[in-house]
Amino acid sequence: MKKHILVIPGDGIGPEVTTWGKAVLEQIASSFNHEFTFDEALMGHAAIEATGNPLPDETLEKAKKSDAILFGAVGHALYDNDPSLKVRPEQGLLKIRKELGLYANLRPILLFDELLNASSIKAHILKGTDILFFRELTGDVYFGEKKRSEDRHTASDLMIYNKYEVERIAHKAYEAAMQRGRKLCSVDKANVLESSRLWRETVQEISKQYPEVETTHMFVDNAAMQLIKDPKQFDVVLTANLFGDILTDEASQIAGSMGMLASASVGDGTGFFEPIHGSAHDITGKNLANPLASILSVALMLEISFGLKEEAELIISAVDQVLKEGFRTNDIADETISPYKVLGTEEMGKLVLKFITQKTYTN
Repeated sequence: MKKHILVIPGDGIGPEVTTWGKAVLEQIASSFNHEFTFDEALMGHAAIEATGNPLPDETLEKAKKSDAILFGAVGHALYDNDPSLKVRPEQGLLKIRKELGLYANLRPILLFDELLNASSIKAHILKGTDILFFRELTGDVYFGEKKRSEDRHTASDLMIYNKYEVERIAHKAYEAAMQRGRKLCSVDKANVLESSRLWRETVQEISKQYPEVETTHMFVDNAAMQLIKDPKQFDVVLTANLFGDILTDEASQIAGSMGMLASASVGDGTGFFEPIHGSAHDITGKNLANPLASILSVALMLEISFGLKEEAELIISAVDQVLKEGFRTNDIADETISPYKVLGTEEMGKLVLKFITQKTYTN
C-alpha cells in the first residue's frame, strides 16, 4: 500500500508526540511492506510566528493532497492570557476542519485495565468501559455568527445547526453502533435550546432506519454526571460540537489521562488524526509528554483511513504490553509503579517501537 501522510506538529508538546506517531508509521510500513511518504507543515502559534496566519495556504494545499493527516496540538499561553488578540492558533484548527469537511470527530474511550488505578474514579466503576463518541465538528456555536457590542460590554455567539449536519453524523454514529453493542445515546439540551430540539427530532427520525439499535436521549448535564457515575452504560454517544468537546475531555478521566486518548476527524475525504490533549506548554521540551495518544491516533488512521485493521491492532497490542509490563509516563503513574519504570517521552516511544517489532516477528 502506498500512502502520503502530512504531519502537522503544531505547538507545545505537539512536535514531541508526533515524532513518535510518525516513527510508529515508519515501523509499520517496514514491517508490512507498505510505502508511507511524509511531508510536514505549520499550523497554530508556530504558523502565526512564521507567517502571521494560523493556517497558511501552503499547509491547506498540502492537507488537501494528502491521504491522511497526523496532527499534534495548537495553543499558547500568550493567547490564553490575552483574549483580545484577533489572530489565534485555534482559528487554524477550526478552519482546516471546515475546509476539509471534517464533520465527524470520533473519540474512543479505550480503557486499559492496567490504568484502572490511574483514574480518580473507582476501579470497579470503570472496569469494562468501552465508549465511542461521535462529536459533530463543523457546526454549532464554534462556527455560528459572533458579535461584540461597540462598548465591548455585550457579546454573543450563535448556536446554529442545519438538519443535514445532524443527519450525516447521525448516520455515521448508527453505522458504528451496528458494529458494536447496538446502543446509541444522543446527548443534547432539548429542554432549553431550539438547536437541540432540531437535533433530537432529527436523531429520532434517523433512528427509525436502524431499528436494531437501542436509542436513548439524555440532557447534557445528566450525561456529564452519568459518565462519572456509571460509564459502562454507554456504547456509542452522539452529540453536538460544544457538548462533545466538554464531555470527551471529562471522559479522559475514565482512561486515566488525556495523554491516553486518540481521536479521528473524518468526513468524505482526507482524515485528520490527533491526540485530544492540548499543547501543554508547561511540560514542553522536558521529555515528560505522553506519546501514547499520538501513537493510538496512528492506529485509528491505519484502520479508518487505510483499512489496515491488523496493523492497527498490532499497535494497540504493543501499547497494552508496555502497560502490562508496568511502564508509565508521569501522567499515568501511581504509587504502585516503581520509579525506574516511569519513562519520558522518548523512552516510552522507543519501547512501543520495540514491542511492535517483537510482535511482528513473533506473529
